[in-house]
Amino acid sequence: MTKSNNETPEYNSDEFSASTPFENVFDADKTVNADNFIPSSEGNHESATADSLEAPDSIIQTLTAQLADAEKRVLLAHADLENFRRRMRRDMEDQMRYASLGLISEVLEAVDNLNRALDAHDKDPHSTSATLAEGVKLVSQQIANTLANHGATKIEAVGQPFDPNRHQALTMQPSEEHAPNTVMMDLRPGFQLHDRVIRPSQVVVSK
Repeated sequence: MTKSNNETPEYNSDEFSASTPFENVFDADKTVNADNFIPSSEGNHESATADSLEAPDSIIQTLTAQLADAEKRVLLAHADLENFRRRMRRDMEDQMRYASLGLISEVLEAVDNLNRALDAHDKDPHSTSATLAEGVKLVSQQIANTLANHGATKIEAVGQPFDPNRHQALTMQPSEEHAPNTVMMDLRPGFQLHDRVIRPSQVVVSK
């Protein structure tokens, strides 16, 4: 039976030995055509290389988009933080600027009462001075209460041992009623805000 020219020649391993010349292994008359050609692995390698080059491009595009989004978020966060700082700074400035608003409002009420007492005296000049003095005393007490409501209290001085942190000695006088280094008279009352001295009392101290 005659074999077709398109069939791939078969080789028997028994036909060859270690001493068979290399050129005798293949028959020069055997033609390699499209039916019996087995491609090498180089084509597959090139295809895999092309795929591997295309994959990083898509990854780079994805990472670039993510980076741009992250940068945008960072800019927005910085803007929000700066706006927050400005609001806090503005609020602190307003608090410091208007911190005495409540105190001034209460003091104005006392001033109004003092003006009413003076107006009443002007309308009736023949009124007794005791009435005017009583009105002024009420206003003075109202102012003292206002200061106390805001933590400002009068420093007790007379009869207290002299304290240079709370008292300012204007002079010293001998005294039989007071022990040495004791406040005898309070010429100008001192005040303190909570635990801090606003102004010391101006006093006369015994010696």
